[in-house]
Amino acid sequence: MALFDQRVSKEKFAETMRHQTKSLALRTISLYRELPITEDARVVGKQLLRSATSTAANYRAVCRARSEAEYFAKLSITVEEADESALWLEIIIETDMLPAARVLPLHADFEEITAILARARKSASS
Repeated sequence: MALFDQRVSKEKFAETMRHQTKSLALRTISLYRELPITEDARVVGKQLLRSATSTAANYRAVCRARSEAEYFAKLSITVEEADESALWLEIIIETDMLPAARVLPLHADFEEITAILARARKSASS
């Protein structure tokens, strides 16, 4: 019975993370649309879009991994992309492209997702 409960917990975790990473991607798209129309904002914004949407897409791939090695590799990519998204959001804040109050909640959520996925990766490597 404990194994079943553990599997259900893993399934709920995966479902929650799929939802959360997709939500972050959608929120990032919304934020991107608010960026000023300047060359630097376009470059940073495109980088942010790529990493945020890649976080969601790669987490879906994690859920479909065919082996432990593939699971670990995709999870590692997902951690990197989530962390990169946080970096681009920091750059948006520090260059005053958007008000910090608009960006900080999304940044905090990417930081949280990065930490959660990094812990999952550490558990997978043990």
